[in-house]
Amino acid sequence: MSRSPGVPSPDELETRIAELRAAVRRAMAAGDRARARELRSELRSTETAWDDAVLGDTTGSGGRRDEDDGPRGLLPVREQVHQALTLLGAPAAPKLIGSVYAAFFPGRIPGSRLTSLRRDEERSFRTAPYARPYYLCAALTADLLAPARGLLTVSTWPLEQRIVGPLSPRTDFLTCALRLAEHAGRGTPSPDVQRLLWRFASNIPGAVTGTVGTVDPAVLAEAARAELDVHRDPDRRRRESAAARARERLDDAERLFGTRLRALRDPGRRPAINGETDR
Repeated sequence: MSRSPGVPSPDELETRIAELRAAVRRAMAAGDRARARELRSELRSTETAWDDAVLGDTTGSGGRRDEDDGPRGLLPVREQVHQALTLLGAPAAPKLIGSVYAAFFPGRIPGSRLTSLRRDEERSFRTAPYARPYYLCAALTADLLAPARGLLTVSTWPLEQRIVGPLSPRTDFLTCALRLAEHAGRGTPSPDVQRLLWRFASNIPGAVTGTVGTVDPAVLAEAARAELDVHRDPDRRRRESAAARARERLDDAERLFGTRLRALRDPGRRPAINGETDR
């Protein structure tokens, strides 16, 4: 999807959203409520611009779809996956990607196409590197820098975001829950969105406060954010250490799709001896 000159990309808008959220918190901490209201207004406008950039005008508020939206599923599968991953903001398995797309976007992703998608992307990159604006690539394990089984990411994400360590499954789960809840909270969640949010809320302490099967997006976001604050820093340190090794030891293709030719273990871990299992 092409953009008009001067129009920020979704990644640029996400960066600005993060900056504005931090600025709102600083203004509130300083007691400057007038400034906080100004920043909050800009934040809402930027979030709306992100919605337009990623979702276009084919979805209703909070992912609600109208029956007369027209033909569905017309985007190439790789673009459908890219939209879902951009909304999630973290490495995700094909099943979750398909569920997110079905809930928030018009159409569905054929499950059979996801099986070979990453291999097709790697083949395309190795044939003509950087010929595409983005590639759907593998998450990399923090210890071996090998492809993480069943997890897709986007090549334009920072390397640290594409690496998964021991704490990453939980932090990524919470990150996805937070982002989906914040997005759903901007409108009236559809039944599909409510079912998806419930799957997250039922695994996060304090996220379920009402009727079984229904979720308040604001409560879910707050609960996810609170637990994420506990795990984020140690997970980030492990990911940053692995990313530094990847930049030093891997070529461009391996930094996107992982290495299978040699084990690039974390030098801080001792090898297994005397029949021990290296875990």
